[in-house]
Amino acid sequence: MFNEIQNDEPIYPIRTAAKLLNISVHTLRMYERENLIIPFKKSTCHRLYSESDIHRINCIRSAINESKISINGIKTIYSMMPCWEVMNCSKEDRSSCTAYLRHSGPCWAVKGENTICASKDCRSCSVYHDYGECGSIKNFIRNKLTSL
Repeated sequence: MFNEIQNDEPIYPIRTAAKLLNISVHTLRMYERENLIIPFKKSTCHRLYSESDIHRINCIRSAINESKISINGIKTIYSMMPCWEVMNCSKEDRSSCTAYLRHSGPCWAVKGENTICASKDCRSCSVYHDYGECGSIKNFIRNKLTSL
């Protein structure tokens, strides 16, 4: 009997992920450098990608190719996700958190020192994990707007 692979289980080496996405390994590495994705890294520093990562990258590719949103535009969209609400940050944490104070990149790229997120693994954080697909981001924003 086969075990079902979890959606967030890192199973694809970088070359396989690139082939699945029909992009180059260089492009995947660039997305990582730009803090759009956080691949799993083995102790040997080899990158592995999960189905969730593939969906996130497809969302990024769609935003770039179909919606003509630049990488900086995507980073700005990610930076506007109210991670402080998802994480229930205190007012004190927000006052010293770069992710709260600026909009230069996603919270996982600028996580604040001396905050609730300082010691967290961003790859498994709900802000990164739960809002990686285009639909989940849109639904989150829609729900925030309707609650105003």
